[in-house]
Amino acid sequence: MKAGTPMANPKLNVKDAKIILGSSSMARREILKEMGYDFTIMTADIDEKSIRKEKPEDLVLALAEAKADAIIARIGITGHKEENAHPTLLITADTVVVYEGTIREKPSSKEEARHFVKGYSGGCAIVVGSVVVTNLTTGIKKRGWDRSEVYFHDIPDEIIDKLVDDGVTLNVAGGLMLEHPLTAPFVDTVVGTADGVMGLSKSLTEKLLKESLESS
Repeated sequence: MKAGTPMANPKLNVKDAKIILGSSSMARREILKEMGYDFTIMTADIDEKSIRKEKPEDLVLALAEAKADAIIARIGITGHKEENAHPTLLITADTVVVYEGTIREKPSSKEEARHFVKGYSGGCAIVVGSVVVTNLTTGIKKRGWDRSEVYFHDIPDEIIDKLVDDGVTLNVAGGLMLEHPLTAPFVDTVVGTADGVMGLSKSLTEKLLKESLESS
C-alpha cells in the first residue's frame, strides 16, 4: 500500500459510522429506520432522463452512482481524511420496473400510471434495484443490484382508478407501490424481497455498508 493511501479502521463497524441517505423516498427512509440506523437525509438533483442504459441493472447502478456523485459535489469533498477518522457512509439507490422486457421508470402522467398498473393485473412485474455505498472518509465505493418478481391477481378497474387518483403512483418506479393498502390485497406472490421491491434491499444494503468499511 502506498504511503498516504486511506484505509478503513478494521475495528470500526457500521454502528460507528455516520450515515447519509441520499434519497427523498419515504419508503427508503422507513426501511433504513427498520434496519436500526440513525441517518441524515440529502437529495441529489440530477437529470435522470439523461442517463440511459439498455440493461436495467446497468441503468439503476448508473443512476445511483450519479446521485452519489452529485451529493459528493454538493458537500464539496476534495480529499479523504486519515484512516482512523470517524467514517461517513453515503447510501444512494435507484429502482426500475421491467414489464414484458420494457424498462419503466416513474410515470410521466396519471394516464401512463393507469396504463402501467392495468398491465400488472393478472401478470408479473420484475423490479430491479441498486444500492451504492460510498465511504466518504476513505473514498471506497461498493455497489450491487438485486431483482424481485411480483405476481398479481386481477386488479379491478375501480381499484386502479382509486390508486392512480391518489397520486402516489407518480412517485414510484413503474407506478408500482407494493405497500399501498389498495395494492397489497392483489399481490399474489413476491419472489425476492418486499424491501427490495419498495426501493432498498435490506440484505444488500447491510452487505455493502460492511464492505465499505473494509480496506481497499
